[in-house]
Amino acid sequence: MKLSILIPAYNESKTITELIERVKKVDTGEVKKEIIVIDDGSKDNTREIVKNIKDIKLIAQPKNMGKGMAIRTGISHATGDIIIIQDADLEYEPNDYYKLITPILKGEAKVVYGSRVLHQRQRERNEEFLKGKHLRAYQAFYLGGRVLTLLANLLYGANITDEPTCYKVFDAKLLKSIPLNCTGFEFCPEITAKIAKRGIRIMELPTPYYPRSFEEGKKIKYKDGVIAIWTLLKYRFVD
Repeated sequence: MKLSILIPAYNESKTITELIERVKKVDTGEVKKEIIVIDDGSKDNTREIVKNIKDIKLIAQPKNMGKGMAIRTGISHATGDIIIIQDADLEYEPNDYYKLITPILKGEAKVVYGSRVLHQRQRERNEEFLKGKHLRAYQAFYLGGRVLTLLANLLYGANITDEPTCYKVFDAKLLKSIPLNCTGFEFCPEITAKIAKRGIRIMELPTPYYPRSFEEGKKIKYKDGVIAIWTLLKYRFVD
């Protein structure tokens, strides 16, 4: 059994080394790890850093094409039985891997999302973070996630609590069988819509989250939220 860890990265030179070290240290039992970094045309030295790290499969996009396209590229190169998406920043904790893949290993689920909403300590962190700098911007980001989750539940009966979470884990055969059109951050709503439309249950497990600020490099913008909403609406009616 093998777990493919897809890490789309764009200008993440400050965090990529530590992130990969954390991923390498994670104990996944008898499940082997395949670490795939998709450099999305970084303008800093992210690509050069990854080149010098052993046992990493580096895929270099010819130019910046967007997170969704990077993930699609990673999926096409993944050779594992299970695939997990891992952002290149340090917002999510790789130590949750084994917990998240266990339902798939046991045949209890084909899709597992790591929910920040179900994690008690995370709810406290959300409150602390939302009291920080640029309050309105962060509140909008948080509330946007709640809106997307509500839409996914209303339109598709997904019955989930955290639609835009990064930690999405899939049976590889299932994920590879679903045609994707995303290029940017709309990967999350597109895959959620297409999974739910196929009647596949999305299992959720609590996961912690350490949000970074825009000053620290967070890239998602207001327009990405609008695109995500449109994506959920669109795939309700088309494939």
